[in-house]
Amino acid sequence: LNTPGRIPGFMSHHDVDAEKEMNRLLAAGGTPPVQTDPFTIGDVRLSPERIVGLLRPHMRERRLDRIQTVVANRTRSVVPVVEGLVNTGNVSAVMRSAEALGHQDMHVVSGEHDRYKHSQRTAQGAQHWLDVWHWDAPTACATHLQDAGYRVVAMHLHADTVPIRDLDFTQPTALVFGNEDAGVTDTMLEASDAACEVPLPGFTESFNVSVAAAVALYHAQQDRLDRQGHHADLSDEARARLEARFCLRSVNNAEQIIERKLGDEGRP
Repeated sequence: LNTPGRIPGFMSHHDVDAEKEMNRLLAAGGTPPVQTDPFTIGDVRLSPERIVGLLRPHMRERRLDRIQTVVANRTRSVVPVVEGLVNTGNVSAVMRSAEALGHQDMHVVSGEHDRYKHSQRTAQGAQHWLDVWHWDAPTACATHLQDAGYRVVAMHLHADTVPIRDLDFTQPTALVFGNEDAGVTDTMLEASDAACEVPLPGFTESFNVSVAAAVALYHAQQDRLDRQGHHADLSDEARARLEARFCLRSVNNAEQIIERKLGDEGRP
């Protein structure tokens, strides 16, 4: 059905804005780099520690302290996955929740839809500190995660759904949140290892997807703290690498500064 007053096949100004905003959100984090240590700046290979040392004079001490604190509280063991979301505000909200609660990775599965919807809610920069993985199909996403050792759990209500409190989040887990109207697709459900729900004792029957994600990710954090005493679990090597990446993102023209300093020193 066509919206009254809308010309079939015509994309409005708001539709264009929404598509651009969604692309901006998803491109900001970028697909996580597969490059192994050391980093390559220009034609020189550098360790993460060397990068931090070269950029340290260009950051306030409290900024570097903040980066180190954030990295020390990161985990990749619990991963939010959003499938087929069309509202930019919901994607932004999930990004904010994930980043604020220490989850470093986020997976985004494209859905089949006519257009995106724009919302005034923003990610407030959270997307710049996340590693965002992009997938064209749910099966490919689920298979990748399972091959990496994750249990894929869909937030969905059906006969085999279990309360989220029954899950042990010290086990690597990917939590899947579906489209605002249709929820998780049948294809993703078939590829998932389990389904869970946040029990609602009130009259309200469901949460908005962004609220559901915030509640679920907070529960996962608290469950990990209760069971093992910590949420963060990056190795020393992974922390050093992430700290260097965050420093590169925090300093304007960081790579050019490093190249100039290396040229002045005449050595790596």
